Amino acid sequence: MDQMLSRFQPAALSLFRFITGLCLFQFGVAKLLKFPPGNPFEKVELFSLIGAAGSLELVLGGLLMVGLFTRIVAFILAGEMAFAYFVGHMFRTGSPVFHPLFNNGTLAIVMCFACLYLATAGGGPYSLDAMMGKKS
Repeated sequence: MDQMLSRFQPAALSLFRFITGLCLFQFGVAKLLKFPPGNPFEKVELFSLIGAAGSLELVLGGLLMVGLFTRIVAFILAGEMAFAYFVGHMFRTGSPVFHPLFNNGTLAIVMCFACLYLATAGGGPYSLDAMMGKKS
């Protein structure tokens, strides 16, 4: 079973990179472009902490989707997600709440480690990095 499934690993890595980028990109679109209407980020201002996060998610999430500069982009996004957890979620109730179930930080943690994985694994064979012959 392991041998049969392992041949799909390169394609799965590229798909994982694309979907991770798409998930981050959608948050950037919601925060900066206010789409779709009625999303919880409609009142975010561009020159705020959440606006800066939206800018990173929009631009770097797009780069992650196409697989350009994958390793450095993923590393920056992992840092942003760690920052989001420790600044935006952990103190949501006023006092530190470490448990992600209570501070809604589960997604930030998962995205942080997904991006850390991509920073080490690269973008996979179906990426602009691979097409340009880069290792990043």
